[in-house]
Amino acid sequence: MIIAMTGQKGGVGKSTTAICLAVAAMDRGRRVLLVDADPQGTARTWGDVAAEQGHHVPTVIAMGAHMHKPGQLKAMAEAYDDVFIDCPPRVGDVQRSALLVADVALFPCGASAADAWALAASIEVLAEVRAYRENLRAAVVITRKQGRTALARSARAVLEESGLPVLRTELGARVAYQEAIAVGLGPTRFSPRDPAAREVFALFDDVEELAHGTQERDGLASQAAAS
Repeated sequence: MIIAMTGQKGGVGKSTTAICLAVAAMDRGRRVLLVDADPQGTARTWGDVAAEQGHHVPTVIAMGAHMHKPGQLKAMAEAYDDVFIDCPPRVGDVQRSALLVADVALFPCGASAADAWALAASIEVLAEVRAYRENLRAAVVITRKQGRTALARSARAVLEESGLPVLRTELGARVAYQEAIAVGLGPTRFSPRDPAAREVFALFDDVEELAHGTQERDGLASQAAAS
C-alpha cells in the first residue's frame, strides 16, 4: 500500500499519524518506507532521534513534487510492503504528486467543525486527481478527539457530510502520542498497553480494509468509534 497523509490544515496530526502507522506496520512484520514530503521535516527529525536511540524504525526519506514521476517513488516502493507519505499542510504540487502515486489518501482531521470546514479545498484536489485515477481510495480519520463529547459527535456528523467516508477508528488527544514521538518511537512500542497503541493498530486495520475496498463495501467507515 502507498498511503498519503494529506489535507490543507496544519496541526491536525498528519505527521504523527504517518509515523505511528509506519511503526505499527513494522510491528506487523511489514517492510515500511516513510516519505517525508513536508518541508518542516518532522518525520526526518523523528527518524534521526530514533537512530540516535538505536531504535529499529522504517526507512525514512525526503521527496517532493516529483515523487509521482517515472523512476521515483513507485520504483522505490517495490522493495517495501507499505509506504506512508507525510504531506505538507497546504494544497499544492506536493500534495497532488502524492495523490497521483498513492493507493489511499487519508485526511487526518481534528474533531471540530472548523477542522471539518478546512477539508473543502483538499477534497477539490482529490476530485481533480480522481479524474485520472478513479481507483484512488480516500477517507477521513478523526484525530485529537476529546473523549465522548458533544463536540466530537457533531464533528463526525459534519465530516460525514463531506462526501468522504469517515474511518471508524478515531485517535484520541492522548499524551502517549507526543511522548512516543519525542523519543523516536510510536505508541505501539512506547506503551503497548496504552489506549493510543490500540487505536493505532485499529486504524492500521481500517486502512488495510479501505485499501481493499471492504470499508466501503461493509459500511464500516461511517460507524462511530466504540471508544
